[in-house]
Amino acid sequence: MLASPPEDYPRHADIDAKGRRLLDKAGQPCTYGDLLAAADPAIADQIRPEVLAARAAQCNAGLDRLAEALASASLDALIIIGDDQHEQFFDDNMPSILVYWGETIENRTLPLPETAPAFWKKARSQYHEAEGPRRYPVASQLGRHLIEILREREFDISHSRRLMREHGEGHAFGFVHRRLMRERPVPVVPVILNTYFPPNQPRPQRCYHLGEAIAEAVRSWPGDARVGVLASGGLSHFTVDEELDRRVLAACREHDRGALVSIPEARLNSGSSEIRNWIATAGAVEALELRWHDYVPCYRSPAGTGCGMGFALWS
Repeated sequence: MLASPPEDYPRHADIDAKGRRLLDKAGQPCTYGDLLAAADPAIADQIRPEVLAARAAQCNAGLDRLAEALASASLDALIIIGDDQHEQFFDDNMPSILVYWGETIENRTLPLPETAPAFWKKARSQYHEAEGPRRYPVASQLGRHLIEILREREFDISHSRRLMREHGEGHAFGFVHRRLMRERPVPVVPVILNTYFPPNQPRPQRCYHLGEAIAEAVRSWPGDARVGVLASGGLSHFTVDEELDRRVLAACREHDRGALVSIPEARLNSGSSEIRNWIATAGAVEALELRWHDYVPCYRSPAGTGCGMGFALWS
């Protein structure tokens, strides 16, 4: 939805209603009809066109603030914690945690199937290069150092120095390059979590420990480089769960490790699984203060489907 204009939100809602695999707020499989029957009728007021437009504008303002913060931080490297959704990893190889440390990473667009809606193509252009592939720099030596520290901390880590599939980098990383870094990319280290696909999703506590180990690796990297850490991913979706989202943001603000690691795993599936990226980042920045955050519950249907959009800055 961050890559879509608000007039396309109802088209996403149509996909929800016509067969998307959905979970309720407890993480149990359900139908769109189940969600609609249980939904608060007041949600109907939150999907009026003017409300959708206002919330899309709020999201774009949040993205602009993050982009400005990245630009002004004068980073030498950025560790991006994100997930893969059958972009590079499939059932033939689905690592739980992987560090990419090639010299560069490629961003490219492949044609979507003829049956794909036109608005999908428009949205995808927001996080993939529209005019041929582009190679972005990777902080390769930091990636190698990170792998070594994670091994010392007893993480059986997977690694990659090249992309196996011609799709190029996944959306969690391409969106950062295209929307947040724009024309001023800094070298990245992609840390890829399997948030989506059982049975080897990392547990919340493991994600937090991963973040702590990432912070240790940054502190112990020789030199005086400035390194940032970024969580790429949404809060609750495709069923919006405001209670869960606000709990995550409050825990980040209050350094409440217990609240983050105790989130039931059943609530961290489907799109909401990307909260694992936030938990790992919270572990990495536990010594920093959350200076600003914003939350936008972007409903798109009367059944309460949509995306919980979170934005935050630590320093």
